[in-house]
Amino acid sequence: MENIDDNNAAKALQSPEPFDRMLIKNNLVLSREETTALQINTGFLCNLACRHCHLESGPHRGEIMTKETSRQIIAFAIQNHFASIDITGGAPELNPNIKDMIAGLSPLTPRLMLRTNLTALQGKDWDSFIDVCMEHRVVLIASFPSLNPAQTDAQRGEGIFQQAIASLKKLNSAGYGMEGSGLELDLAVNPTGAFLPDSQLRVEKRFHEILFNKWGINFNKLFTFNNAPLGRFRRWLQLSGNMETYLKKLELQFNPRTAENLMCRTMLSVDWQGYLYDCDFNLAAGYYLGGRKIHVTQMDCLPAYGSPIAVGDHCYACMAGAGFSCGGALADVN
Repeated sequence: MENIDDNNAAKALQSPEPFDRMLIKNNLVLSREETTALQINTGFLCNLACRHCHLESGPHRGEIMTKETSRQIIAFAIQNHFASIDITGGAPELNPNIKDMIAGLSPLTPRLMLRTNLTALQGKDWDSFIDVCMEHRVVLIASFPSLNPAQTDAQRGEGIFQQAIASLKKLNSAGYGMEGSGLELDLAVNPTGAFLPDSQLRVEKRFHEILFNKWGINFNKLFTFNNAPLGRFRRWLQLSGNMETYLKKLELQFNPRTAENLMCRTMLSVDWQGYLYDCDFNLAAGYYLGGRKIHVTQMDCLPAYGSPIAVGDHCYACMAGAGFSCGGALADVN
């Protein structure tokens, strides 16, 4: 009996506090403020099947936004003002309607962003896509997990590191990431395993120095993000026996100061079918906006100020360390 009690005590110490209880303990309530950002998930089709993907995107996923749904979302964006619009996936470059989507959304916001893995398109398809991005001054946010080729390839697939380097060089030659060009190129860095990223300021400095010194590559800003324990990454955590340990790491780094600028408070996320969520992580978790399955065509206005945000243990990823906001990571607090 004594051994059983000891095991239960050890398990209790290891198990993370449920996220909703952590909010209560810190006298925090997550509710919506003014909605200023729209995030559009064009579907789960991707040329890669990255180990850290919270959406389990991949080459065999059939979920992809249709032209009709993209038109409905553009119509919604016309009716409402968004300071930023963020196009994501999957690999949004693979959506056959992406160029029309960019052209339709560009006049509606001062900041149109698109997230790219740098390898989804090759050759002439890549060139024509970048031409459209340049024409509409699209901010490119490139996923680039590590400066170590072996780590990157282990997470994303063999040879992906060198393909990404080649794409970054081409983007620089087109003006992206170059001073005075007006073409912004940012990098997004997720850890390659069950650990949290280093200080964002230190990571950005190191990436600037090494990318330029080794390959002559320039970029504007870098954001570090914690991996959300969802989708393929969650399954990997479970299979590797790292699930509770990783959640405990996130819990121990819980930072109440991040609550004010969390992306879910000012963002509206829409999936490939047109249904709405507070953020892309809640999309992956299946937590609909306001707890109801609402289509973008059913929204007469933006979500009400003060309405509650659905939360789960995956939310620890956004409140650990420096946090996670609409425009990228918050100011470094490490």
